[in-house]
Amino acid sequence: MKNFNWTQFSKRIFINSNIAVVYDAWTKSEELEKWFLSKARFSSHSLGDIPFSQTIPAECNYEWHWFAQSHSEKGVVLDANGKDFLSFTFAGNCKVSIQLKQVKNQTQVVLTQEEIPEDDASKENIRLGCAFGWTFYLLNLNSVLEGGLDLRNKDTELVGVVNN
Repeated sequence: MKNFNWTQFSKRIFINSNIAVVYDAWTKSEELEKWFLSKARFSSHSLGDIPFSQTIPAECNYEWHWFAQSHSEKGVVLDANGKDFLSFTFAGNCKVSIQLKQVKNQTQVVLTQEEIPEDDASKENIRLGCAFGWTFYLLNLNSVLEGGLDLRNKDTELVGVVNN
């Protein structure tokens, strides 16, 4: 494990959908709640609350909640180019970027989380925990966009399962 990179990771998936649909899935509250979150809210100092069906701009704040979890996340959207790239803070001061690319008839999604601290708690909870969580949610994004099936556990009494 001495050569293991604890400070970043990337996950990649191909989805049978066009880039615009996948981009919307990451940048509209109403779409994020279909595959990722129980509640997604965005706001900015200049615009106030971002409407539920509107694409988010860069430099807005977010507050996210998940089903069957007491954890919530607050952060900042760092970049949102309106077509194929998004980045935001996550898990404290970490940075997550989403890069979309059309490959044949599919959209390639590459998620990278970086700037992960190297203390033991961050190694376990952020590097390993987030890598596990993002893997499930990318698969759920694929499932929802390709077939409409949401794989998330929404039962608050069933905790510690792979799908929440």
